Amino acid sequence: MEEEIIEKEVKTILVVDDEPSIRDLLKYNLEKEGYRIIEAGDGITGVNVALEQKPDLILLDIMLPKLDGLSVCKRIKNSLNVPIIMLTAKAEEIDTILGLELGADDYITKPFSIRELAARVKANLRKIEVVADSKTIEVSKEDKKKETKIVVGDLELDLDKFEVKVRGEIIDLTLREFEVLKFLASQPEQVVTRETLLEKVWGYEYFGDIRTVDVTVRRIREKIEKDTSIPKILITKRGVGYYIAAN
Repeated sequence: MEEEIIEKEVKTILVVDDEPSIRDLLKYNLEKEGYRIIEAGDGITGVNVALEQKPDLILLDIMLPKLDGLSVCKRIKNSLNVPIIMLTAKAEEIDTILGLELGADDYITKPFSIRELAARVKANLRKIEVVADSKTIEVSKEDKKKETKIVVGDLELDLDKFEVKVRGEIIDLTLREFEVLKFLASQPEQVVTRETLLEKVWGYEYFGDIRTVDVTVRRIREKIEKDTSIPKILITKRGVGYYIAAN
């Protein structure tokens, strides 16, 4: 029975890349970290494998044969709530931004260090585990007394349901978008730097790419603001960071 429990705890990572050398490199190093690795060499196979085997995380290259990585990301996210880390070259920054808008949780540029990649993988898996634990662990009497909702002006977050309402209307956010909004809303009017958001929400213990934060904030604004050019809820403090307006 103990062996079965251990087997269930092993996280499965799907690597979708058309370069066998990249897949071999990732497979070798991530297996050393204790992960189970499955592979796909093209976009269509990547979608099929993801939907059939439901991995815990996906490493997805943008430039793929048969179906590009952005389309793969969109199709998978329509069916699975799985963290996706895009693998991209620096020259493909525009594609990277589009990838994040289609639901990718993170990206890392080639060439990358295995240490950095492993840290990104660990951080994204940890966020999923935290959410899963919060849904399955029985809440103690003391915890029940704690506030489970955050209300700031027109914004309302239900922390138990992972639900966001703006002016009474339910807004569909990804897990990462919800976590960003939750972190900011828990301290209204307090400006939070991009670096702090990377550390506290993404879980990075090193200096990551702050553009990841900017793109995520932009996605949130498109969903919660009446006019994104004049935001009233999620405000930018130019050169510093972001905050939630109290009124």
